[in-house]
Amino acid sequence: MLRGMERIVIPGLATYSPVALTDLAVGAPLAARVLLGATLPGRVVQTAAVGVYAASAARDWVARMGIRPIDFQEAFGADVTTLQPMSPEERRAEIGALSEALNEGYTDAGPPRAALAQQINQHLTAYISQITGQEIVTSSEVRSFNLAKVVFPFAYGTCDIISGDVAIFKDTGVLEPHVIAHEFCHRKGYLKELHAQALAYLAMRASGDPVLVQGARAERLHRQLHVLACGDRARFNELVDHAGLRPELRAAFHQLRPAPGAYESAVGKAMRGLYDKRMQWTGQNGLSDYDEGFTNLLWTFAHSERATQPREHAAI
Repeated sequence: MLRGMERIVIPGLATYSPVALTDLAVGAPLAARVLLGATLPGRVVQTAAVGVYAASAARDWVARMGIRPIDFQEAFGADVTTLQPMSPEERRAEIGALSEALNEGYTDAGPPRAALAQQINQHLTAYISQITGQEIVTSSEVRSFNLAKVVFPFAYGTCDIISGDVAIFKDTGVLEPHVIAHEFCHRKGYLKELHAQALAYLAMRASGDPVLVQGARAERLHRQLHVLACGDRARFNELVDHAGLRPELRAAFHQLRPAPGAYESAVGKAMRGLYDKRMQWTGQNGLSDYDEGFTNLLWTFAHSERATQPREHAAI
């Protein structure tokens, strides 16, 4: 506990379930029908899962009522609608600086995912608390699968914003600290993707931990490359080859954008469009907030004269 700090505990009981409760609620009746030829056992499991899920969500909702969220415009001088765009030349210069920093600070000595998640949660909690004056205590649990992976085959991970349940679908190597931190931001109540991207970067970059700093820089480079590639996979990989990265990092970045399979091509394309619209309907810019918006926010923060937080936090 941070001394003298207001403490808000979000229990997140659903995150400690061996299986995602939403998966049980959706999949149990079907599984019972297939395996047992009956629906009653599955419906019993479904009802129990829904009950536990609802109880956990209610406790979390009550706890979240006391949270004072970060005012991004005040703290960082930028928010969804006030981003200063970077020019292509500025993006290329940042790519060079990020590549150099990643090469110099490269480390592959990261801890196992469970231990990594605990470290990330601690640093994220501390970073938010020094801005808001509140210690927001949340679960550090991460699972490796839920049914959302089927619906969003292009995603690295997801967070159920109601229960706080987080799943990381694939090993993203040097990017994994940022991916986990992003989902944990949602767990702490920051629902907009731009906010989760920025907070994850700022907290990991300010952590002083070589693995977490590397993860933040890698995500920033990943998103800069994606913006310049205009979403084209071949162009992205070409930019990776010309970024001057050491072999280990170059290989890791190539693995981020593999050729999609038939299922991902069909389902992923449709779901991307729907998700983009959903983001816009909830006061966001759309999928561009993951990369263009994220890098523009850091750029705007770094050059802001009104931000109340130190602009050095946005440093490479």
